[in-house]
Amino acid sequence: MQIYDELKARGLLAQVTDEAEIADLINNGKATFYIGYDPTADSLHVGHFMTLCLMKRLQMAGNRPIALVGGGTGMIGDPSGKSDMRKMMTVETIDHNIACFKEQMSRFIDFSDGKALIVNNADWLRNLNYINLLREVGPYFTVNRMLAAEAYKQRWEKGLTFLEFNYMIMQAYDFYTLYQNYGCNMEFGGDDQWSNMLAGTELIRRKLGKDAYAMTITLLLNSEGKKMGKTVSGAVWLDPRKTSPFEFYQYWRNVGDADVLKCLRMLTFLPLEQIDDMDKWEGSQLNTAKEILAYELTKLVHGQEEADKAQESARALFSSGIAADMPETVLNESDLRDGKIDLIGILTASGLCKSRSDARRSIEQGGVSVNGEKITDIKKDYEPEQIQKEDFILRKGKKNYRKIKFQ
Repeated sequence: MQIYDELKARGLLAQVTDEAEIADLINNGKATFYIGYDPTADSLHVGHFMTLCLMKRLQMAGNRPIALVGGGTGMIGDPSGKSDMRKMMTVETIDHNIACFKEQMSRFIDFSDGKALIVNNADWLRNLNYINLLREVGPYFTVNRMLAAEAYKQRWEKGLTFLEFNYMIMQAYDFYTLYQNYGCNMEFGGDDQWSNMLAGTELIRRKLGKDAYAMTITLLLNSEGKKMGKTVSGAVWLDPRKTSPFEFYQYWRNVGDADVLKCLRMLTFLPLEQIDDMDKWEGSQLNTAKEILAYELTKLVHGQEEADKAQESARALFSSGIAADMPETVLNESDLRDGKIDLIGILTASGLCKSRSDARRSIEQGGVSVNGEKITDIKKDYEPEQIQKEDFILRKGKKNYRKIKFQ
């Protein structure tokens, strides 16, 4: 099966322009394509992970990826899918986040000998003269067309700032610059980026003529991935300092039955034939499929050694309730009130709950247990000695565990 057909079979493609030409480029290793990453945090998350896997697949097929980090666009902020304006970051924060991105991307993509590039759009956007931009790009965009974009329509009633309104023009200018400077002929992105991506293709063709060779393609899973990357305790990060390999493994081990085969197809590099055989699995066999998914993805992100440890710990947790490398929270004297700490305080200190009200609801709804015993008393509290003398395993729901210690 050729790579383009494999991407379709894995459910990765949603919309394309010029399908025959795109398939020809990708199948013959002639695509120089880019995917953009705005540095909104100091770690990539699960939503990014899906595009990184796509880049890896295409590079393995002989194509050349460009990871475009948004040192320039990150100063504006993409309004797509946002109910409010994104908090503006300093240049120092943006540059720090980009450095973290580069380190993480190198685990997936081979950047040696020009096989792939990391490019920062700050190189051309931060020093761009506004009047020159208006003259060079402005004539190719109508306000009517921009306002028709779904990303802008969603924000129109609540309020779309003029700052954010420029994001589409910036992204289009990125594609134009990459096309001219690096021979980039294709852009990939999530289905929520379609309007911005088409703007780049149109700018290239209108400025450089109809023969300019630029195309766009969207991933079905990107916007779903952003939802997948969220849990009750925050985002699922690729940085092990923010989401441990054990937590990462557990996240995928606990995906819904309806999602496990979809995730196996879209995210792992297992042969499709092997995954198709799992279509017949049901009942306890689905748990085996989830273990395979969790192990394969943890190995991709954190390496085989960490995947082995996470799998062993998860199995130990299932059988005995205790895992060697379970994430820990250490409490101290400052957490005590009158010599004790209530369960609500432990839940918030551990990060399993975002607030005391969230913790209270979780307890009342029967979603909290300590050492396997369900706790429904919102006034339950503990002395330091009770936490110190034995393993204190706190669980919220089915997915989230913490080992609590006191020092």
